[in-house]
Amino acid sequence: MNAHDLPARRRFDPPQWTDVVLASLALAVLALPMFVIGALVRLTSPGPALLRQRRVGLAGEAFTLYKFRTMRLGGSDTAHRELIARELRGEDTSIDGSCKLDADPRITRFGSWLRRTSLDELPQLINVIRGEMALVGPRPCLEWEAEMFPATYAARFTVRPGLTGLWQVSGRSTMGTLQMLQLDLTYVRQRGFWSDVVILARTVPSVLRGGGSR
Repeated sequence: MNAHDLPARRRFDPPQWTDVVLASLALAVLALPMFVIGALVRLTSPGPALLRQRRVGLAGEAFTLYKFRTMRLGGSDTAHRELIARELRGEDTSIDGSCKLDADPRITRFGSWLRRTSLDELPQLINVIRGEMALVGPRPCLEWEAEMFPATYAARFTVRPGLTGLWQVSGRSTMGTLQMLQLDLTYVRQRGFWSDVVILARTVPSVLRGGGSR
């Protein structure tokens, strides 16, 4: 996604200091649980506790996203790429109501639990503090995903990606990529302080239901 493709008047989103303050407080409170999770990731599969992955954020700029590693090292993402391509063509890829990659062999047993509980995403609080993400916003997509997204959805890159968002509380893994992109545009059009508060409040029961991530 090229930044020049974005609407000029919405290309840059001012930093939200409330996000930075809240993320800092959350990181301080969750530091010990996150240390335990990181240790368990290391103990249950070879490799680092943290995954550092390039994602696309505000104005189409790439940044390094932090997550707890949920996959074995050296796995191929070919099946994932094919799944996204099929969804963008409008194909129904759901299996038993889920649009996640079915029985992904790359995911570790502990990683599967982290994904269901969304605890793998806690290190993204660091990205919020760094100003690369917001607490609420579109899902931070991979660089190759951004290249595949139709230009119709370029407006999703006029705001910072979020730790949670409208997609996460509206069905998450039960929704395909096109539905996610449509919700991203809805969020960009309707975003505001109180709508973000509502999404944050809805995130808690959504996570407790164990919708999982992709």
